[in-house]
Amino acid sequence: MAPIDQSLRSFLKRCDDRGLLKRVFDTVSPEFEIAAYLAELDPGPVVTFDSVAGSTMPVVANVLGSLERIADALGTDVSGIQSAITEAVGSTGRLELVDVAPVQQKILGTDLSALPIPTFFEREGGPYITAGVIIARDPVTGLGNASFARVRPLGGNRAMIGIAPNHHLNKMAERAPDGRLEIAVVIGAHPSVQLAACLYLGLGDDELLHVESMLGEPLRVVQARTVDLLVPADAEIVLEGVLDVRNTFDEGDVSEYHGMYERYGAAATAEFSAITSRADPIYQAVLPGLHREHLYLGAIPIAAGLRAAVERSIPNVGEVSITESGGGRLVAVVQLHDPRPGQGKQAMMACWGSLSMLKQVTVVNDDIDVWDPIAVEWARIARCRIERDLVTIQDARTDRSEPLESGGTVTKIGFDALVNESDRVEGFERATPPAAVTTAVREKLFGLPNARQTRSADEGVTE
Repeated sequence: MAPIDQSLRSFLKRCDDRGLLKRVFDTVSPEFEIAAYLAELDPGPVVTFDSVAGSTMPVVANVLGSLERIADALGTDVSGIQSAITEAVGSTGRLELVDVAPVQQKILGTDLSALPIPTFFEREGGPYITAGVIIARDPVTGLGNASFARVRPLGGNRAMIGIAPNHHLNKMAERAPDGRLEIAVVIGAHPSVQLAACLYLGLGDDELLHVESMLGEPLRVVQARTVDLLVPADAEIVLEGVLDVRNTFDEGDVSEYHGMYERYGAAATAEFSAITSRADPIYQAVLPGLHREHLYLGAIPIAAGLRAAVERSIPNVGEVSITESGGGRLVAVVQLHDPRPGQGKQAMMACWGSLSMLKQVTVVNDDIDVWDPIAVEWARIARCRIERDLVTIQDARTDRSEPLESGGTVTKIGFDALVNESDRVEGFERATPPAAVTTAVREKLFGLPNARQTRSADEGVTE
């Protein structure tokens, strides 16, 4: 069996072949113009910028900006995303060490200005690397870690790294001598590597070891040139250097997942000792803030983690979603099969206990598509008695990124939108044509008995 192409460009070609990639041929400025294009095309196709002012590298973005493309990257359909992520979390794979790697075909020096890094929003202090998977190793246990964090160049080989105090990368750096930790920032890795870096795992559980479950074979890695770390061999670009959590920089305003600015103050810095790349590298960007790719990179793994957490106490849990309205972080919808009395509120508590930043939880029956905001809102309107089914918790612990956080707390709200048979004499059955007739019509319209038209970011896609 031939080895799998573990490059980002293999996925981009597949998207292009399916008509899901838009090329921008006009020369664009990395300062705000790339961001404006991506914002106007969100949600939408993968976007490549073939000509970027001041650089010979093309830029690609919105790679994982739809559920359909995430499903494709995982080798499944949309309905199988959560199971695939859950399986990856529970499966520890292997790495395959190689001696020669495409990502080390060129040495680009150490100056970050060699990269076409976009400046996204007008109140931010400069450009940001937003698609960088940061690889590190715990100095105490020797165990690896891979995660996303924003990287802002500060001139030459220096950069600021935006990591929260509870971020595993920060915890590992604090345990390192003098707060200095070797890191590698990987840009343009295969989508399975990017999704693995978003998994909610324990400290010391190396995300790269979970790539095999999603990729279908061990991830190929190579020894970095100037730091003692293994990096994905088929990536586009790798920045090698040292993170320093004691030498800080005041970041100023920065965009967050909820679409507004935050100001976190002092952030860690880094110095890079080498930039390696393919012979013809592609620079990847993620449009941050309240935009689909940034949203899904948080929502998909959080939802899978919440499902696992709820399932420990409620075995009849179904699909769990993290919604777009909450920026892929703050709002959850939990589906229950044949719920028993009290399980709606039990599910809410399990969610809040598992994820402190979660602000709103809605619990629905299994006839509700948890990824369909209209269906969820309908369940709240049609099945939730406010005086009985609304739950609020004041002064609950939250994350620093919560828009209305005050003193580390916020009021949280839950909607028990489960069917209560005593509420309606007529019952809760939806008014629909007969199932057999609907199936026959779908086959005539879409060619498949179970197909239905969807509002998809990928034009022409049905499921």
